[in-house]
Amino acid sequence: MSGFHRSASLVFAAALSLAPSTASLGQAAAPQSDKVATTPQPPPPDMPPLSPEEIAKRQVRGGRGSGPAPDYNVSRRSDFDKALPNPYAANETWFTMPKGRFLGGISGIQVDKDGRSIWVAERCGGTGNCIGSHVDPVIHFSADGKILGMFGKDMINYPHGLWVDGDDNIWVTDLQSNLPQPGGRGGRGGAAQPIPATPLGAQVLKFSPAGKLLLRLGTPGVYGDDETHLSQPSDVVTDAAGNIYVADGHDSLPANNRIVKLDKTGKFIKAWPTCHPGDARQIDCSHSIEIDSQGRIFVANRGNNRIDIYDQDGKFLAVWPHFGKPTGLYIDKRTDTLYVADSQSSISSGFVKGTHVGSARTGEVKAFIPDPLGIAAPWSGPGTLSPEGVTADAQGRIYTASVRPQGITRWTLRTTTRPWPAPRGGNGGGE
Repeated sequence: MSGFHRSASLVFAAALSLAPSTASLGQAAAPQSDKVATTPQPPPPDMPPLSPEEIAKRQVRGGRGSGPAPDYNVSRRSDFDKALPNPYAANETWFTMPKGRFLGGISGIQVDKDGRSIWVAERCGGTGNCIGSHVDPVIHFSADGKILGMFGKDMINYPHGLWVDGDDNIWVTDLQSNLPQPGGRGGRGGAAQPIPATPLGAQVLKFSPAGKLLLRLGTPGVYGDDETHLSQPSDVVTDAAGNIYVADGHDSLPANNRIVKLDKTGKFIKAWPTCHPGDARQIDCSHSIEIDSQGRIFVANRGNNRIDIYDQDGKFLAVWPHFGKPTGLYIDKRTDTLYVADSQSSISSGFVKGTHVGSARTGEVKAFIPDPLGIAAPWSGPGTLSPEGVTADAQGRIYTASVRPQGITRWTLRTTTRPWPAPRGGNGGGE
């Protein structure tokens, strides 16, 4: 182990010793006067299915509904979450881009199997789709921020999720169709436009590290909910046997809100729903997906502010509501460290936007990196530095990717200052 890695590990261990402990998997949380839960929970009980009309009512994008405006004098955030330490320092300029080209919004980011270099799928210099851009959206960065390779030009319309499998193949989910859609955000919409020569979107693509297309899932440009179609696939992972799990659905219609399981050749095996009858929102229930060292499937149910955990056949195992409003997930299989990106928390969610760090084995939350811009309020400006995607390298450095404004931030353990918040009863002092 390098000197840096040893010292960083010691600092991290010391920092996390300041965090309050949590219960183990399955222990119920004590009531906290409408505060959000701070421990893992069992899955909800079975309920009768909702009617199509009720589902439609709960599929409004954004989830705010028509209720009262949030009260900025009242916080649902738990004392436990407030006390989590942040032992990390940020570096937003560690990488370079080709002259004349700017990085686009990113939700898909993953460390390479070498444990050092970083893959991203960026939105062709913007925050939406790649129509008309003709640039390579998949970029491979070295550990020192140099570009090692790029590919995917004119093959991907809306890059969203990214996965690096055990053979170092690169999987990208292409969320939105480039075909005109009737008034929906799920495609181009708007005024009539020419039909593109090559339909894209509503697909998952598997590439070699050099950019050769190896496999395509879904029917390019065509939404659907059967065995050969996808509707706004957000993310993808594979298991040790090569089986594929697609998080099929996003935060606007059409969205299937399901996990699709396929074998390594792309043959459909089964699918299971990710929005459940008791959920307040019936959309955006699978924005990201991960798999831990035990083979359990972690799903970012962003629409309902929690992580849902399943076995590989879709059995609902647990609910983790204490990692924020999950947008992106990453699990380091060596240690089962869980990183959870939160780009959407608000006053009503009971969390602050940022990145939670904890254990995929026990559900314990150990650290939190808050968004420097904080929660949006009437007096704050637009934008968020909070990540849509997150990963970490073998040295424990965290990489977060954001959409508005665009960027990749590298977070390194502090070695010269103490984590914040400081432990109570410390040296104190004033300004």
